Parts: sequence; structure tokens; C-alpha cells
Amino acid sequence: MDTHEFVKKYLVDRKGTHCSKWDGLKEKFGRTDLLPLWIADMEFRTCDAIVAALKERVSQGVFGYSFVPDSYYTALDHWMQERHHSSVPREWVRFSTGCVTGIAWSIAAFTRPGDACMILTPVYYPFHNVVTNNHRRLVTVPLHYEKGYATMDFDAIEKAIVEQDVKLFVQCSPHNPMGRVWTEEELDQVLSICARHHVLVVSDEIHQDIILGDKPFIPAAAVKGGKYRDNLIILNSATKSFNLATLLHSHIIIPNPKLREQYDAFASGMNRTEVSVLGALATQTAYERGGAWLDGLLQVIRRNYRDLKALFHKELPEATVCALESTYLVMVDLRPYVKPEDIHPFIQDKCRLAVDYGEWFGEGYQGFIRLNLATAPTLIQEAAQRIVHALKG
Repeated sequence: MDTHEFVKKYLVDRKGTHCSKWDGLKEKFGRTDLLPLWIADMEFRTCDAIVAALKERVSQGVFGYSFVPDSYYTALDHWMQERHHSSVPREWVRFSTGCVTGIAWSIAAFTRPGDACMILTPVYYPFHNVVTNNHRRLVTVPLHYEKGYATMDFDAIEKAIVEQDVKLFVQCSPHNPMGRVWTEEELDQVLSICARHHVLVVSDEIHQDIILGDKPFIPAAAVKGGKYRDNLIILNSATKSFNLATLLHSHIIIPNPKLREQYDAFASGMNRTEVSVLGALATQTAYERGGAWLDGLLQVIRRNYRDLKALFHKELPEATVCALESTYLVMVDLRPYVKPEDIHPFIQDKCRLAVDYGEWFGEGYQGFIRLNLATAPTLIQEAAQRIVHALKG
């Protein structure tokens, strides 16, 4: 299915559906006349197989206590092997309602109040909040940014770990919002530092399936043949890949049996919710029959990125559209044209756009905006033209 066919078949108008992205503009941005390209979900209906499976299950009319069937674990393992060359044995898998929840539970299970937890900034802003709101000490290490490309500063990472007595590192892989697919060499180096200093790594890999270039995603558990598995908690989900966020279903993958035992002891004291029967069904169906739909979505994201980059290169050559190896969320550096302190009124009042702002993700990124490309190409073109017209008059 080409881009035109995918958009024609799956694009939906979400206005008036209690959609945060469209109907929550007043609460978030103070006005309703903005074109929303902010929160990370899509204007695309999920794949037909998922919709059909959910309809069939809902028709039963019973939503009582259920367990996750063997076929679910088989589908998850097969998907990970086929797409990412990494096996996920059933005994490693636990569940949560979302990857940020998985981070929170991991922090609670494996650290104590006051312990230092490290993130690399700029990064998805709930990473900041989930540390501080759980009464842990937040340690931030900036990524090295140059000309639209972010890399890890390994010397700074190790220095922060030693000086701040870091106990846990929350990794974002692939990276949101800088769009990086970390190489195996990069992952080997950061995981080696953490292992050497006994820092547990919680690797949020929710964007693992949104891979846009030739560089493959390497799950943390697969780095160097699984060298660091005993020091890892891996979080992933089908929610970003298939637009399933509010079905509230994700994985906490714990290869180390001692860490699983520790996590299970922590979880036994919680008021635990049951696994979402609809979330589990949607995820299993995605892994069994959703591959072609996902491939079609990736073509749309690639096109939107190319269109955005080409238009800015032509009309605003000093702006930087950052590298996008993964995710459907691209950072754009507008500082050559807009003073950082003016970015909010420029984007909202002159361009009439709703975006995520760079400083939400980390210090030093005021003047950047993050745009959501998981939408119709016409909307991306309209948003880019609004910025160009606002600057060039």
C-alpha cells in the first residue's frame, strides 16, 4: 500500500471525539484555533485486524477476570525475533498500564527515596517528573548536540554517575525527541559504564518499531549477544506503533531472575490492576497481523519528514530539521529566525500551531519545537507553510 492509499483508507477526523490532541487545545494552549502537532498519537485508525478482533471480543459482552494466553507470549517473541532479532522468553515478561508507569514501578522497586536517578536530556518530559514525583534525586546529563544530531557524552555520563552516586539510569532508546537509533557501539559503551558502577538500567524502548532508515534498532537485551541482560529492565509496548495508548497495556521485561524476584516482591504489595483484556488482545493481534499496516504507516512518516525537510531547506535554510532515524516526532531548531524567548508567541499567535516546545524536554532547547509527523501529509505541509509565511511575510 502506497502513502496515498494508506492515508485515504486510515485517516480519521478526530475532532469532537474527546481527543486530547484536538479537543484539549483550550486546556493545554489556551485557545482552540490551533493546528495540533503536539501529543504523540496519530490521526490514523489502527489496522483492520485489530479493530475486527476488538469488535468480536466486545460482542461477548463479558469483561471479567482473564489471563494472558500462551499464544500472546508466542506472538510477542515472534515479533521481537522477526523485527529486532531478539528473543523474549515468557518468564521474563510482566505487564503494566504504560511505559511511564513501568518506569515509576521500576524506580519504586529498585531504589529508595533520595536515591539518584539519571536521564540524558533533552528527553521525553515525563522522564523528569517520574523521578522527582517519586522522591528520587534527578541527575541530568546533556546529550551532545551538533547540527541536528545528538550523541551521548560518555565522559559526562560516567562523571555524573560517580559524583552523584547514581543508582538507576532511565534510558530512552530509540530517543524521543532527538530521533536517534543508538548504535550497538553506543549502547555497549553506556551499558558498560552502568554495569561497571552497579547502576541499574531501565530502557524505555516504546518507539522500537518506528524505524525510518537503514540503521537497525538494537534492543538493550541484545547488545553484544546479551552481555548486559542481568543489569536491565526493558519497557516496550505496541501502543506507539499501532495507536493504542488508552488500551493501557505494556511490557516490563526482566531477564535477570533475581531482579524478577525483587520486582515480584514489590508488586505483591501493590494494589495491582488486572491485565487489560482489550489491550492484550489488540497487542497480540498487532504482532500477529499488523506488520503490513505498520509498514504503510512508516512510509507516511518518511514522506512527511522528507517534505518538511525539503521545504525548510528551500525556504528557511538556516533552520535545522533534526535527524529522524526513529519515532514520528521531529525536533526543529528555529533559533536562527526566532529569538528563543519569542518562540511561544511566534508559534501560537503568528503560526497558529500547537507543538511541544524544546525546553519541555531539557535545558538549552528553548527555540526548538517538536512536530508530530503521524498525520496527513497535507497537515504537515500546511504547518510548514504557516511557519514560512510567518517569517517571510
